[in-house]
Amino acid sequence: MSAAQPRVALTGAAGKLGRVVLRDLLDHGWSVLALDQTPPPGLSDRDDAQFVRIDLSDHGQVTEALTGRIEERGGPFDAVVHLAAIPAPGLAPNATTFRNNSAATWNVFDAARAAGIKQVVWASSETVLGLPFEAAPPPYAPLDEEYAVRPESTYSLVKSLEEEMARHFCRWVPDLTMTGLRFSNVMHVEDYARFPSFDADPALRKWNLWGYVDARDGAQAVRLALHREGPGVEVCVVANADTVMTRSSASLMAEVYPGVEVRKELGEHETLLSIDKARRVLGYEPQHSWRDHV
Repeated sequence: MSAAQPRVALTGAAGKLGRVVLRDLLDHGWSVLALDQTPPPGLSDRDDAQFVRIDLSDHGQVTEALTGRIEERGGPFDAVVHLAAIPAPGLAPNATTFRNNSAATWNVFDAARAAGIKQVVWASSETVLGLPFEAAPPPYAPLDEEYAVRPESTYSLVKSLEEEMARHFCRWVPDLTMTGLRFSNVMHVEDYARFPSFDADPALRKWNLWGYVDARDGAQAVRLALHREGPGVEVCVVANADTVMTRSSASLMAEVYPGVEVRKELGEHETLLSIDKARRVLGYEPQHSWRDHV
């Protein structure tokens, strides 16, 4: 990483998570090239950030951006953070989701390789764990990274393919470091007002084991991943330390998933999407909870 101010290209910088990641990186000394189809809010008040409108499904545009060949928006870049995507299942036809998200990620990975960027962080998803748990219950809880991915949607299928792509990019480039962050359901403070209503019916949020991640903690995970040392791929679940419910995690599992093995004694509201690996590999520790705002 550069001795001077480090520079990162950030895709999806105007998104729900991306705009928080952008601000967090700027506040922690990074210079950022924001890549998206619309400018992130508040970007004009920073002189250490720039914006380029880009179609990430166009390989030429992505390569030009990451190799620093856009006038006044040049590199070199110490890292790339790839958050851009159609962000969930059901927002576009399946073929559109597959075409857009798979092409955008391959383009970013390949352009980073062409640019000689050795630090890549990208948004994977909790959905690769088998979400939503309608077709089949989770194999055990808390869920972690130790069992094979189980995509249940086209969106999730692409996320699982991205993780496989990353493994091969790191095989091709042995000193490349790639970190996939399996983000839980991203929330802003204004989203927390509706959380108490979830208690009326535990089934409302059983689809992801009552998980969430505060966007500020998601940004923390991105920043920490940019400093991960050692080559190769790591994927980490990134969630908050608690659930969206006021009821205990143990009682939720006993009522909604009575046949699922619970592999540890659970804290009162402990997340059922294990963040132990993110803590160990990244030094991640959530700083926020919806309980502080409701």
